[in-house]
Amino acid sequence: MKYTQSGGQSAKGPHDWFTGDVYVDTIRNPDNQTAIGCAHVHFTPGARTVWHTHPMGQTLYVTDGIGYVGTRAGKQEIHPGDVVYIEPGEEHWHGASPDRFMSHIAMQQADEHGEVVTWGEATTEEDYL
Repeated sequence: MKYTQSGGQSAKGPHDWFTGDVYVDTIRNPDNQTAIGCAHVHFTPGARTVWHTHPMGQTLYVTDGIGYVGTRAGKQEIHPGDVVYIEPGEEHWHGASPDRFMSHIAMQQADEHGEVVTWGEATTEEDYL
C-alpha cells in the first residue's frame, strides 16, 4: 500500500490548456506503479478546456456544479454524479456553465510513451455556447 497525505496547493491551470480560471488538485500522476493519472479540476463560471484528446481515453466524474462536455458532434450538460467516458483519440472539451462553478475528477491512462493528453486549439464562443 502507498499512502499520500492530503495537502499542497491548488495549481492554476495554464492558459495554453484552459480559457478562464481553472484550478487543478493533482491526485496522482502516472509512474512506475500505475499508468493512471487523476486530478480534481475546478472551473470558475465560463471556464473550459481547449480542444484535446487522450490516447487511452478519459473518464470524468462530476463532483460539483453544472457544466458541459463537448465533442465535434455537439455538447452535453453535466451535473454532480454524472460520469462521462471519452473514447481514445476523441476530440473534446469540458468546463463550467456560464453561471455556475463546476468540478470534476478527471482520470486518464498514460500510453506506452507516458503521454496522457494532446492539447489542441482553444474552444471558440460558438463551440461553448
